[in-house]
Amino acid sequence: MTASVQPAGTARPTSSDGFIALDEQWSTHNYHPLPVVIAEAEGASVTDVAGKSYLDFLAGYSALNFGHRNPELIAAATEQLGRVTLTSRAFHHDQMGLFCRELAELTGTEMVLPMNSGAEAVESAVKVARKWAYQVKGVPAGTAEIVVARSNFHGRTTTIVSFSDDETARADYGPFTPGFVQVPYGDAEAVKAAITPRTAAVLMEPIQGEAGVIVPPPGFFADVRRLCDENGVLMIADEIQSGLARTGTVLALEHEGVRADLYTLGKALGGGIVPVSAVVGSRAVLGVLKPGEHGSTFGGNPLACAVGRAVVRLLQTGEYQKRATELGAHLHERLAKLVGNGVSEVRGRGLWAGVDIAPGGPTGRAASEALAGLGVLCKETHDRTLRVAPPLVITEAELDRGVDAIAQVVRG
Repeated sequence: MTASVQPAGTARPTSSDGFIALDEQWSTHNYHPLPVVIAEAEGASVTDVAGKSYLDFLAGYSALNFGHRNPELIAAATEQLGRVTLTSRAFHHDQMGLFCRELAELTGTEMVLPMNSGAEAVESAVKVARKWAYQVKGVPAGTAEIVVARSNFHGRTTTIVSFSDDETARADYGPFTPGFVQVPYGDAEAVKAAITPRTAAVLMEPIQGEAGVIVPPPGFFADVRRLCDENGVLMIADEIQSGLARTGTVLALEHEGVRADLYTLGKALGGGIVPVSAVVGSRAVLGVLKPGEHGSTFGGNPLACAVGRAVVRLLQTGEYQKRATELGAHLHERLAKLVGNGVSEVRGRGLWAGVDIAPGGPTGRAASEALAGLGVLCKETHDRTLRVAPPLVITEAELDRGVDAIAQVVRG
């Protein structure tokens, strides 16, 4: 018997349950979203299809640093939509050079490689580091290694999950790409022991996001920078979640007082409007790429560049860095008071925190569902950690409302 197929577009659900059932039937089950169906959003709030309002305490994993539908970003996108959206890199366009110059100046770098997703940026950085190792450092062909941290998260492509130790991300996707060496995050001696004449780069997150907002020990990245310099190794900082004001600075690595050779950027660079990512860094490193050796049809498209330029303008004022610093201090002061009251540990920097639920309390998933019931959207990572990363436009009163909800949920 052949199953009947309803023509597309003939019926629109009238409830959250209907929309969720539609997703369950037609979309691949590679996510387990909370049972909330968002229809509208503005600033730090979203509204579901039934008209219920929620406080956004996740901000699209930092993709919405500047809030939902930020007026300046929407204006930039709307203006560009009326002009040209895509040319491919077969031609120049009038936004590309301006975007690259302005982003390089903002980040204190010399050259920009625009891409789309964060994973593409990391893949591009890996390719550049290997090419640099062969062409500049003189590593024998096909033998370059990159040192990475345990509990890392850099994306979900085959090469990237090759150096993950999260079995959920890895299982059944092999064979894996060789050339990566894992070390404990924050262990400079382990980094030193892992570096060999074949090492092209050390690739790490300045703060590990997916692992639970793990902040490195003081001085760790200064040691990594020194080891890279002593051994002719590139230092690559994955700032896709941590960068662009989330921690109170343009780049989270600034808190460590060191500079990387390459940075990967994404998420907030597209303002929550379009996927925009980039590798930024030294001309001596990114300059190893020549025409035809790497590319992307949509990378650096006019719409993406126009939105990215508007993001840079927002960051040039310092307003969002200041908000992340001041509101982040308030957030962490409030969260610290929960330790011993349903919370075992709080970590983070700026408007970013990992909140570990104490043993005996709800799981992270159960806590996230309970928070949604209270009108606060947050999301767990692993079993017992809540990630708190609200849009930087949030108010102190809204932060208090969100923390009060967390306190209520973790105490049971």
